Amino acid sequence: MHTSKNDIRKTALIAVGGNSLIVSKDKQAIPDQYEAAVQTVKRIVDMIEQNWNVVITHGSGPQVGFILRRSELARNEISQVPMDYADADIQGAVGYMFQRALHNEFTKRRIDRAPITVVTQVLVDKKDPAFENPTKPIGPQLNEEIAKQRATEHGWIVKEDAGRGWRRVVPSPKPKKIIELEQIRHLVDANYVVIACGGGGIPVIENEKNYLVGVEAVIDKDLASGMLASSLGVDLFIISTDVDKVAINFRKKNQQWLDCMTLSDARAFHAAGQFDEGSMGPKIQAMSQYLEHGGRRGLITNPEKLELALQGKSGTAFGG
Repeated sequence: MHTSKNDIRKTALIAVGGNSLIVSKDKQAIPDQYEAAVQTVKRIVDMIEQNWNVVITHGSGPQVGFILRRSELARNEISQVPMDYADADIQGAVGYMFQRALHNEFTKRRIDRAPITVVTQVLVDKKDPAFENPTKPIGPQLNEEIAKQRATEHGWIVKEDAGRGWRRVVPSPKPKKIIELEQIRHLVDANYVVIACGGGGIPVIENEKNYLVGVEAVIDKDLASGMLASSLGVDLFIISTDVDKVAINFRKKNQQWLDCMTLSDARAFHAAGQFDEGSMGPKIQAMSQYLEHGGRRGLITNPEKLELALQGKSGTAFGG
């Protein structure tokens, strides 16, 4: 099958959660994560076969935590990895997973497309209050005792992660500008399947000479993805997560799954504190910002229900 640039009708940006690459606690190894990426890619290529051009972003919370933990364990042997370099490492590693999986799936289906990863820097404000109030969970989920022990040993800040266990948290400043935006746009226009803003991008600030300097933080991938989706003017913004739909009163007796949300609904529910700021909150905020900046249509769903969500038969749809 040959898909030429003239065949492409619409562009979608799919934000894949870093947690979605870890299907269970006993499948956290890198080969396991690659296999999870393969399954996600199969669903993305289904869209490409339907003449969508696709931009892929991805999270990195667990993976960045793994890199930093390995670095801490080896600190007596080699120098530790700064957090911005860990962000860069994971962009390359997960980008490689997606590139290889896409190449192989294109080969199998005889699709004439090519993937490419852009190691992406994202400008943040050095005065962002997030630097004084870390909230972004990284690394594995731990029990409370181990989390607090490591906090004492390594100077971590730890918090409970939406009822899923305790995790290390780090600063998560808001994205202000995607440094490589024009390069990404050029590649999308040239019909490449672009993987960009991995892990939210590498957080950088500008110094007094307007030079870029990396900072110790992790940008929320949903907020960066929403910014990229708006900047590229994509027709569809999809956030792939670990639940089929968005819920209000999550994990309470009066929990309610939502089939659709307007922009005003999303704003109201977010203002009412319905969404945890360590998990669903940034997704709703990113979707709202995308719609505020002229976005046409949004979806939040899990990878397994992506095709049904595109048909309006699953997921939570956003618009208006």
